[in-house]
Amino acid sequence: MGERILGIIFDLDGVITDTAEFHYKAWQWLADREGLSFDRTVNEQLRGVSRRKSLEIILKGSNMEEERILRCMDDKNAYYQTLLEGISRQDILPGVEDLLKGIRRRGWKISLASASRNARFILEKLELISFFDGLSDGYSVVRPKPAPDVFIHAAGQLGLPVTQCIVVEDAEAGVKAALEGGMKTVGIGPENRVGAAHIRYDEPGLIALDDLQSLIPG
Repeated sequence: MGERILGIIFDLDGVITDTAEFHYKAWQWLADREGLSFDRTVNEQLRGVSRRKSLEIILKGSNMEEERILRCMDDKNAYYQTLLEGISRQDILPGVEDLLKGIRRRGWKISLASASRNARFILEKLELISFFDGLSDGYSVVRPKPAPDVFIHAAGQLGLPVTQCIVVEDAEAGVKAALEGGMKTVGIGPENRVGAAHIRYDEPGLIALDDLQSLIPG
């Protein structure tokens, strides 16, 4: 009997590349325009959550009409996309491309699960899109992380049960979502943020494929 095929599901920001500073600048621009309080402490709370949820966090319970909410989200994204125009292969996090190649050599499947609606555009700019068998993004599901929907959708795209999938995440909300979805998780980042994951690494380039294999033995 052959080795079990695994599905490795990656988050995007903070795992494949790091556009966090672009997000911060775009939200800061919007907050300044709208007269909202915003700083890096608030920005840290936005890690791994949807654009709407991010705006709700920034609003801190203040009321805003739906039409204005939609306009703010669109304007923030438009500003963010102008910043993304300069992204390239140089913005791939260290070791990630070798990791993707190693996963491919083992015959495992790869998908992306991100709250971003710019995920495909970013993967294309990074020239990594060919590594991915599936892509689940902000257009794929209604409920964002910490709901498990985007990961369950990603597993479905790979044609694999969630019990054969491992999620690589750098956000607390993402780790929580993957665990709720019944998947093994690899956390990228500090213990106080991703400590609930089954395995934790400081950087994605440090991930060992044998460690992933040990999470779901054949």
